[in-house]
Amino acid sequence: MRGMRWRRIASQVGRSVAVWAVSTVTMLVLAGLLPDFRLQSADGDSVTTIALAAACGAGAFGVLSAVVWPLLVRLLLLVPALVLGLLVFFLNGSLLLLALRVNPSGRGEAAPETAVIVAAVMSAVASATGAALAVRDDEAYRRRLHRLATRGRRGHPPCPTTPGLVCVQLDGVGHDVLTDAVRKGLMPTVARWLASDEEAAPAAHGIRPAADGTRAGRDGGRPAADGIRPGTDGTRPADDGARGLTGDGSRGAVCDGSRGPAGEGSCPAADGIRPGTEDGRPAGDGRGPETDGTRPAGEGSCPAAEGIRPAADGPRPAAAPGRSAQAQAAAPGRSPRTQAAAALPAQGPTTPLAHEPTTPLPTRAPTHRLTPWRTDWSSQTGASQLGILHGSTFDVPAFRWYEKDRGEVMVSNRPTSAAELQRRAALRTRDDGLLAVDGASRGNLFSGGAGEQALVLSIATRRRGRDNRSRAGYFAYFSDPANAVRTALSFVAEVAREIGQSTRARLGRQRPRVGRGGLYPLVRAFATVVERDVVVAAVMGDMLAGRTVVYADLVAYDEVAHHSGPCGRDAEQVLRRLDRCLALLERVAEHAPRPYRIVVLSDHGQSPGETFRARYGLTLGDLVRAGCGLPVPRRAEQTHSGAEARAAVRAALRRPVEEKGGRHRPARRREPVVLASGNLGLVSFPDVPHRMTKEEIDARHPALLTTLANHPGIGFLLVRSERHGGVVLGAYGAEIPLDRLDEEPGPLARFGPGAADAVRRTHSFPHTADIMVNSAYDPADGEVLAFEEQIGSHGGLGGAQSRPFLLSPVDLSPPAADGTEPVGAERIHRILRRWLDELNGPQVPLTPAAEEEAEEEEAEKAA
Repeated sequence: MRGMRWRRIASQVGRSVAVWAVSTVTMLVLAGLLPDFRLQSADGDSVTTIALAAACGAGAFGVLSAVVWPLLVRLLLLVPALVLGLLVFFLNGSLLLLALRVNPSGRGEAAPETAVIVAAVMSAVASATGAALAVRDDEAYRRRLHRLATRGRRGHPPCPTTPGLVCVQLDGVGHDVLTDAVRKGLMPTVARWLASDEEAAPAAHGIRPAADGTRAGRDGGRPAADGIRPGTDGTRPADDGARGLTGDGSRGAVCDGSRGPAGEGSCPAADGIRPGTEDGRPAGDGRGPETDGTRPAGEGSCPAAEGIRPAADGPRPAAAPGRSAQAQAAAPGRSPRTQAAAALPAQGPTTPLAHEPTTPLPTRAPTHRLTPWRTDWSSQTGASQLGILHGSTFDVPAFRWYEKDRGEVMVSNRPTSAAELQRRAALRTRDDGLLAVDGASRGNLFSGGAGEQALVLSIATRRRGRDNRSRAGYFAYFSDPANAVRTALSFVAEVAREIGQSTRARLGRQRPRVGRGGLYPLVRAFATVVERDVVVAAVMGDMLAGRTVVYADLVAYDEVAHHSGPCGRDAEQVLRRLDRCLALLERVAEHAPRPYRIVVLSDHGQSPGETFRARYGLTLGDLVRAGCGLPVPRRAEQTHSGAEARAAVRAALRRPVEEKGGRHRPARRREPVVLASGNLGLVSFPDVPHRMTKEEIDARHPALLTTLANHPGIGFLLVRSERHGGVVLGAYGAEIPLDRLDEEPGPLARFGPGAADAVRRTHSFPHTADIMVNSAYDPADGEVLAFEEQIGSHGGLGGAQSRPFLLSPVDLSPPAADGTEPVGAERIHRILRRWLDELNGPQVPLTPAAEEEAEEEEAEKAA
């Protein structure tokens, strides 16, 4: 808090100095234009003397305007408005004459009528400059929106007193990325939510837990929650390349940023840019826990938090007696620089030293709990968000897939496909969606049944009317000039930042790397600035209007991580700004007409790794053509990237996403259709109306399945079988029937628990491709090979992409009563439904038995 207060003071001082400088220049210009206004003596002065006189005069005028003007206004309250309006100019001119009189330089004079003009111009310029500098100040922005919302609520019936629910989706932020960002101090708001008072106090002084999970200087400290164990001395070399354990016990990805001098792929803290702003204030050194082992890592490398365990369900027990924050701050080996680095909840008793006071300190439990969950095989926004908002992920095998019965390629972020997927989910669940009752959907692919919708892709192609207000969010936001200036300045800064960062990565020859030229800087700026600002403003308006449930998607991190890597410095800067957005929403909740519970979650994570094309010099389509005996182009073509932000840009410009081959008609009917969804590939033969079996594929293309399964960049294949129903194929002739995967996982073993269930479920979908191809995965570094041009990818199995997070208030019931990780987006939908019932009904969390009964009822209804 002290650091934030000092940063706020420094920001205000900086704005005052800037306004003073602009006023000085304005006074110099006016002195050169107006004959009756002089800033020099009759004999003439040097340029330095004239500039000093202008600076002193502008400063004196500013001080008098700030101090004397409010007093004059109070004295003139009884004066008629018209007379007061005329007096304003003369009083302002009088203040300027007084400022010139008290000018320490002894120079400067103006005729009375000229003083009125000079004072009016200087006041207008100073006001415009101050407003331009303040438009990106979140606190001023919040106060202004609160005034507008309060004014708009007058005359409306009062809001319910029961708490509302705000769900903020941080698109693509995996559980391990979040915990690592908290540990590094990149997300102080999330750290504060997860920390108790006892932990927050030392964190404010830059104190970090020891490597074994205990407080430094203690013999029997308490372990850090989630198993995150920072270094014993509170520091970590920026390029240590440490590798930790993921929550399921497998080796996680590492991140050391050692490739290239620019360090774009590094995981040390970003260069100090705070979330929500581009002012470049330093906010930490990015040092983290000290660990062992190094390895070269690239821009896409990603750390897995060491020893991360799922958060305990329910509030943490209160901490035992411990020493004061001052005593902890004096402990040896502590770094005083990174705030909230240790701000994750801890539990268990502490053992004070003999010289420490034994009087308990006032403590509180964390306000939120952090829970990881697992996606289905299709780890992407189209499937996850459809399941979260509409309760069904059935028949969504990938981000894009070919439907033989319709002869069409379905693409999750295409408006027509999104509308069709939403319609199918509603028919299957016989429910309007999570947001059907007084809900708002902001920036999502699907509406969730909300009555208030803005920037929702599934309705973007409809004719604009009462039921279609998808683009209304942009008009509502930019109709306010202050919003337009605020976002325009940030947009330009983000474009410049992306150009500089991509140039640095290219000159540093960093690997892995993908092209970031063309229109990408504009697409990134749209995702990280325009959509973020519009969506956050819409959510703030919903909270101040007292809506019952709001669901919003912020795609900034996902877009940047695709091209810069999940743990690159660029992505870390985005995490800082997203944390700033969460802090802003938290402050807005204090002024809302009803209490709110803020839930933060992600729809999937991202796994690092170079592209399949970069490693092997050919695309998945080329490999499939070679296996079919078809000609292969000499130069591999780039695979289209389906990042969500590009769809949002096109929808905002009324240019819906219709990819080439929307209704796919191959040049020859017998040629396969090959589509990519991150590190998941799909091969379909459009001339065969049904899903082909392994026996049919072998008869038609004898070398195809063997070519794919034995390629080093392929992890496993899923095909239908006449004999076994479905089989998983791997290298060296591995062929495992689906019903034997639990006893003999074969190539699925390295993909971790739950992989077999995810593959079996996808096999049951009507529109599963003839051949489902998952890329290779290295558990040692968490890397996959994307079939698209992305060095941070998601869509298949392997690594952090399948492990998102759920951050929920502790006064809501635990996500899983038995402490296990929830599996599937449909389960997250039921959890959010349960929380809505708790908030709108008796304020008592549902029992595990009640939750199981509700889930059984929903399953029967879906069947």
